[in-house]
Parts: sequence; C-alpha cells; structure tokens
Amino acid sequence: MLQSKCRHSSALPLETCSFCNSSSPESLLDICFNYINNNLDTICVSCEITGGLRLKEGVHLPVEICEKFLNVRSNSLSRVNSNFIHIFRDRQSTRLKRVRLRDIDITDRDLEILLRHRLSELDVSYVPNLTSGCIKHLTEYGTFLTSLTIGEEAEIFPTNIFGKLKFTEEHYDRGFIFLAPSLKKLSLKRLHALQPDFYVLLLRHLASLTHLDLSGCSDLDSFEYTEHLVNLTSLVLYNVSGLENMVPAICKLKSLRHLDISQSREENGRYENGGQILTTIVNNLPKLTSLDISGTNLAGRGVADASLGPVASDIPALSSRMNNPFQYLGLYETSHDACLRHDIPAKLIAGNANEEQILVAALAFLDRTDMLQKVLNELFHLLRFESCAYVGQALNIVLDAMNRHLTERHVQISGSATLFYIVKGTGKQLHDAVRVKRRIITALLNGMSVHRTDETMMRNGCLTLCQFKIPSDVLFDYERLVDILLHSVHGMAQESFVQRIGIYLLNSLACQVDRQQKAKLGELGAIDKMIWLIADRLERGHCDDVLEVAWSTMWNVTDETPSNCRKFLEIKGMEYFLQCLEKFPNKDELLRNMMGLLGNVAEVRELRHFLVTSKYLTVFSDLLDSRSDGIEVSYNAAGVISHIASDGPDVWLVFQPTRAYVLNKMVRAIDRWDLNSQRNINYRSFEPILYLVKVYHTPECQKWAVWALANMTKVYPEKYCTLIEKEGGLELLQELIEHPSPPAPVKNLAHMVIENCRRFKEQEWTDLEAHVEVQLDG
Repeated sequence: MLQSKCRHSSALPLETCSFCNSSSPESLLDICFNYINNNLDTICVSCEITGGLRLKEGVHLPVEICEKFLNVRSNSLSRVNSNFIHIFRDRQSTRLKRVRLRDIDITDRDLEILLRHRLSELDVSYVPNLTSGCIKHLTEYGTFLTSLTIGEEAEIFPTNIFGKLKFTEEHYDRGFIFLAPSLKKLSLKRLHALQPDFYVLLLRHLASLTHLDLSGCSDLDSFEYTEHLVNLTSLVLYNVSGLENMVPAICKLKSLRHLDISQSREENGRYENGGQILTTIVNNLPKLTSLDISGTNLAGRGVADASLGPVASDIPALSSRMNNPFQYLGLYETSHDACLRHDIPAKLIAGNANEEQILVAALAFLDRTDMLQKVLNELFHLLRFESCAYVGQALNIVLDAMNRHLTERHVQISGSATLFYIVKGTGKQLHDAVRVKRRIITALLNGMSVHRTDETMMRNGCLTLCQFKIPSDVLFDYERLVDILLHSVHGMAQESFVQRIGIYLLNSLACQVDRQQKAKLGELGAIDKMIWLIADRLERGHCDDVLEVAWSTMWNVTDETPSNCRKFLEIKGMEYFLQCLEKFPNKDELLRNMMGLLGNVAEVRELRHFLVTSKYLTVFSDLLDSRSDGIEVSYNAAGVISHIASDGPDVWLVFQPTRAYVLNKMVRAIDRWDLNSQRNINYRSFEPILYLVKVYHTPECQKWAVWALANMTKVYPEKYCTLIEKEGGLELLQELIEHPSPPAPVKNLAHMVIENCRRFKEQEWTDLEAHVEVQLDG
C-alpha cells in the first residue's frame, strides 16, 4: 500500500490493497484510548474555579496515550484547549515526547506546559493565539528538541521588530530568536515581512540541521547564509519566490538528497531559463534521489536532445540521470504536461497521467491544501469514470486528508465526493470491514458537523451514508448522526435535495432502532422538527413526499415509546393531524402514516384520555369506512378505537358518537376485511395486541386483536408464528376459546391463529428433515 511516510522519503511503494486486514480486532491501546477519550470524567476531574482538568488520584498515563490525546484531538471535534492542556502540568503522571497541534486555541503558557516535558518533536500549525512570548520557552526547554515545525498561522516572530530593524546578537537575549542546539529538522511555514538577517541569525547556531522546510516564506534573499549547513539532506522551498537568485547557494549544499522547489500557482513557477536552472541543480547535486518541480516550467518543452545520446530523456535537463533514476520526481501540473512524457528517469512520479501518479501526488501533498484539493479532484474523476486498482490506498489518503484539514471546505467536499464512489464500488469487501466503515463514517460526520451549512458537503455526506447499512453501521455514533440529520431537515433550504435525503435517513434510523434510541430521537428534537415540516407544508397547502415521510418518521419514533407519544400530544400534534386530514383527505400514504402514529399513542394507557373527544372519535369512526391504502387506514382506526374501548365504558365521556355505535361500526368494518390482505406494517412485538385479547368486557376489542393475529400468521407465518408463540399468545388464545364470554366469530378467529402456527411448525419440521442426511456410525 502507499505508506504514510513524509514527503522527503526516497520511496513511496504501491501495492494492490484490499480491506481483508481491516476486520482484525482493535489493539488494546486503541480500545483503552477510545474509551477514555470519549469519557474523560473516568480519569479526570475539573477545577470548579478555573475549569482546568487534572488526573484523578492514582491515575498515570503512558506516553503513548498522552501523545495520542493531543494528536487525535487536534484532528477531531474534541478540541484541545487550555483546560485540557492543564492535564499535562503533572509530569509525574503524564509523559510527552512528540506533540503535534493543529487548529487549536492555546496560549504561550499552555505551550510552556508541554515544552516542560523536554519534547523531542513539536509541530504547531494554525494556533493564532501564540505570540512571541513563547520563543523564550522554546529556548529554555528546547534542549532536546530534534524536530520543530512552526506552521501556518503560528505567527510567533514579531514582524514589527524583524521587518523594520536590523538584527544584532541581543535578539537572542531579548527572546526574539530561539536556540535549540539539538535540532535536526526545522520547518517554518509562510513567514512574511522578515528581513534576511532573521534567517541568518536563526540558522547560525543550527549547523546540525538535516532537514529544512521554508515553504511559503518570503524575503529569503540569496540563501548564502545556509552554506554552513553541510549536513542538510532535505530542503523544501515550496511556494518560495526568487528561486533564480538562490540557485547558486542551493548548489553548494552537496549533501542534499531531497529538494522541493514546487509551486502551487502557475504564474509563480515560470522561469526565463527554466531548463538551464534545472540542469544546473541536477548537475551540482549528485546525491539527489528525490526532486519536486511540480507547478513549474523547469521540465522544459518536452523535446529530447539527440546530442545527449540514445539515453536522452524527454526532460532534457534530467538526461544525466537516465542511468541513475530518482526515487521520486514531482511533475504535477508542470508546463507542457511533463508527467505524460516518455523516458522519465524516476521510479515514482507525482503527476496526473495515471492512477499511480495521482496517488503519489496526493500522498506527497497531504499537508498542502491548495495542491491537495486539485489532486483529490483528479482522484474523484478517476474513481467516478474509471476503475481503480489501488482502492485501499485511495481510501487511506482521502481519510487522512479529511482528518488533517477538517476546516478546509474544499478538501472536505472533494474528499466526501471521492468517498461516495469508493464506498459504492467496494461492495461486500467494505461491508465486512467494521473498522474501515467506522473510519469512513467518522470522517463524514466530522466534515458534516463543521460544514453543516454547506449544501454540497451535506449532500455528499448524506449520499455516502446511504451506501451503508442503516442503522447497524452507524450506531456507534448515533447521537451525532441524528443531530446532523435533524439539522439537514430543519436548517437547510426547504424542499432541497439535502432536506429530502436527510429525512429519509432519519426515518430509516427511527424505523429500526430500539426503544432507548427512539426515546433519544425524541429528546434530540425529532418530533419538533417533523411538526415544523408539517406546519410549513400545511401553510403552503403542499402535500409532498417530505410531508408523508415526516408523519412516517413520527410513526416510527413513537413505536413502543410513551415519552415520544406524550411529546407529540404536548406540541399539538392532534391539531396537525386534523388539518392534514382536512386538506389532503385523498392521500393514501399520508392517512396510513398518520393513523399508524395514532395507533402508537392509543397503546399508551395514560395518554388515551387525550383522544376521547367528540371530534377525534368522530374522525376515527368515519375512517373505519375508508378504503384508502387497502385496509390500512381502516385497520389502524379500529386499532385506536379498540385501545380506547379497552378501558371500559366509564372512560367514554362523550355523548356523540356513542360507544355502542362506534363499536358496532368497527365490527362491520372488520367483517369486510380480507384475511389474505398483504400488509404495510411491521410488528416487533404483539404485546399491545395480546393485551386486547384479554379484554373480556368488550369482545369487539378482542375481535380486532384476534383478526390482526389471524391475518399476520396467515400472510406472514415465517415471521409472526414464532413471535406469537414466543410471547405466550397461543396460551392466551386457548384461554379465550375456553372462556364462555367471547362470541363464536372471535373464537373461530382464535382457532385459525392456532392452526396457522401448527401448520407452520409442521412445515418447518418437514423442511428440516429434507435437508438432514442419515449417517451410520463408522
């Protein structure tokens, strides 16, 4: 696979990759870390005054956990801040050696706390609150630092001093330039308005440097001040202007093995004598094994020079390397499409000529968002229109890119679009890889959480999530997904694609999760958001699929969940029911969904009295005659009435319609129904129906209940015969048959249920015997 080595690596090997190893169990370290990372209160307590965290008495964290805390949280929504950094004040119980901080809110004092651990590696980027005050901490505690990266938006050097005044040695004493005698790798990104004397003073005491990265820095002048860096093996001058003036000094760095002089903007990579510049560099740096000239015209026009002999390259300046090819050569977006040429002296090439070049480019530019976005777009088109041999590598690169650059909109959009085609194209191979699926879903939810107002990001995320098994694949991050989907329903444009797909995903979740998770849906505002959608459609007089699915979602979310049924009533759900019934009386699916929801409400004994009004009972009675959606609307209306009537005559506190009238009408409706009717309903338990079987004071209730059981066990025996037996239904039906009160039609239906279950069991035994072979011993 593509190995996640640094850009300066001499080799980036590719292998065809599968997800076969992804089903292996998580390491004990990862399991422990994930638990305490999500449950900090298990190891920490918070100061009531300052809010700072500290470890509980007796808790000690190994260096692996401590470093993972900072590195993972810097790339996630669980942010690192001053309160969190406070944990590491205790150097007896915590240990740090390598720290990488990105896009976080910390101060100079926080950085000092970390540096007191005598770090060997420190990487800080996008930390705008750091000031020049932290430089003295780098000097004081940086004795053991071997690698230091001061990335973008970490403006710790005071430009008002360095930009206008000449430097003297006193700048060390005044804390404007740090000292780190053990430093081997130094990376400074996008420093501006600093005089060349700054770099002279900074590098003067860093003679042991082996790696220097000055990407995006300006005012580097002639670069002659690096001549003493005789051990330098890697030099990165990405997006640095004035290269022509620096070439003589670069060519004196004879130990260089990696040189990056690439550009992200075409206009900045155009040199008057590009071919000659490259020839000079290659001829003077014989140890080079890795060279990146992406985004420049240094590769020339692509015409081989015949005078150089039969081994001439289509990049003339590199002809001398035909017998000694580079391990890596960056040619992405070079003029005249250098990556498409023949006879290129390199084992690995970053470009866009084919899949391998694109993947190498993506890995090379992982920390460069401007280039990374372009490469991810190339990868997207490759996966969309062509086959991909290295899907595993592509997936790892996309996930790494999205995790590193969470706030970069374009990276998240390109990454999520690419993930869609990766997930769609991998089929069962991915579905068996639980850990891989979780990485993908987590990356999507992170991006959607940060960019939740961006319709394109939300669209990509929802479409990709649709490729997974809902809800089983997403239960590990259930609450966050629900929160995002509710925002897509309520926070995005009305009737937008995002709103539609969001509500469909939400309904899929509500349909298949357990009672506790349904209750959580209600707590997170699902019912409120559905009522908001319904109110909008009523106001506009518009019945669409969103309106129907909103009622379906509430039907699912109230199933066996009394708290959600109560919430529906409290926010005047019945008024919206009546309004929808009046405005859209002929919408079959809408009526079915609404009555299914009211059936759930009626199953909750303490809530049934809210339904006992003349207005509601008249509506339920009228719907008994409905032919809408087969028998579904009539069936659900009878179910509501049966549950209300099961509480006895005393609770029927209305004069019209009378209880006797409604119950007689219900019996006539039941007699019209076809026992062979196919149903659009899903029972996970018969408990509410079996409760009605025991209501001997009102045999009409028993009739509806037993008819429902007869229908289900006749049409869907493989699903419901086992369920009714498991829940003790056969015993209750036998008691009903033997009881003197129920009328004969009810007992006949009960006999039918028992017979359906007997036949199903006999058929099961017959099928089993047909597949069992008799074997003799020996």
